[in-house]
Amino acid sequence: MDTFIIDGTRSPIGSLGGSLALVRTDDLAAHSIRSLMNKYPFIDPLDIDDVILGCANQSGEDNRNIARMASLLAGLHYKVAGETINRLCASGMSAVIHAHRAIQTNDGHLFISGGVEGMTRSPWIISKTSSAFGRDAKMYDSTFGWRFINPSLQQQYGCDSMGETAENLADKYNISRFDQDSFALWSQEKTKNAFLAKRFSKEIAPITIPFGKNNSVQFEKDEFPKPDSTLEKLGSLKPAFRTNGTVTAGNSSGLNDGSAALLIGSSTIIDKYQFKPLAKIISSAVIGTEPKYMGIGPVEASRLALKKANLKLEQMGNIEINEAFASQVLSCTRELGIDDRDDRINPNGGAIALGHPLGMSGSRLILTAALELHEKNVEFALCTMCIGVGQGYAVIIQRV
Repeated sequence: MDTFIIDGTRSPIGSLGGSLALVRTDDLAAHSIRSLMNKYPFIDPLDIDDVILGCANQSGEDNRNIARMASLLAGLHYKVAGETINRLCASGMSAVIHAHRAIQTNDGHLFISGGVEGMTRSPWIISKTSSAFGRDAKMYDSTFGWRFINPSLQQQYGCDSMGETAENLADKYNISRFDQDSFALWSQEKTKNAFLAKRFSKEIAPITIPFGKNNSVQFEKDEFPKPDSTLEKLGSLKPAFRTNGTVTAGNSSGLNDGSAALLIGSSTIIDKYQFKPLAKIISSAVIGTEPKYMGIGPVEASRLALKKANLKLEQMGNIEINEAFASQVLSCTRELGIDDRDDRINPNGGAIALGHPLGMSGSRLILTAALELHEKNVEFALCTMCIGVGQGYAVIIQRV
């Protein structure tokens, strides 16, 4: 049985401490679910088999199964179930493929899949002490990165920060600072052009944000992009992770807030409601890689997804690769034999410009790619991303 991406929607992406700072993470997830369902009021709510959301933090307002909380907040029937999954950066991508696998095994016909991350509202977390009345509690900022590391894991694999893994790849693949900044600028320019063309209006659902007693503001567009970026400005930034490094805030993705929701259905549900889906899921693959080189994960994941689909990279009309870091993307594209400026790569810009709300990003990539298949009138798209602690995920979709 085929699996279809029927439609999707997402919130605008907020900067750390930006426009979405006052929005609870569960409300942010509910917004995308509600906005999606408002487009299809004729759907019998009990036809929805499950709500599956990805979320990487889950230690604050996103705790205790945010998919279930958000579905209730969105107004779905209480009989509609919900599940939250965590594959760090690829959580939202995993959520879509979880629905796909359920359809493939005849375990349901209609799903809401997506992801959410409210990095601004990620809490400080404190461990318990090692003994009663102890004083060795540790506190971590849960916004991003390692915490409560197992000493045995650290000894065996290290615990390089995400930025350090990007530096590792820059060293291994000889990615220069100029090449990284040039790629970052290209991402910003593509996003600027996409905004001018109102490309993102097809996927963004504006969100009303209350403030004060009787006031509100409409948040309508991604606020992280830097449209005035230049090579000179990017070149003036100091390395962020190593004294003599090449990875900077300008050629890295950001810490961001956002949510997305996609309607995923089987052939049976397509026939029942006469949906006109955007795309069909062809294959997916997930692989592990050495943690200190986590960013290279998309290479083998993409190769495996292509092998499963019996397709070649040359057949991909669109390539959406999550821009965790410029050095990371360039390491992957060069390893795959793709030119640095191949126009199939993130035609509307990527996470360096748009931002990277961890649990949301994978589902955003798939939604953007599904829409882009029709914008560019191409048949196949490859969506792929690296994952902290050393994994790679890839999904291939086909225009319908």
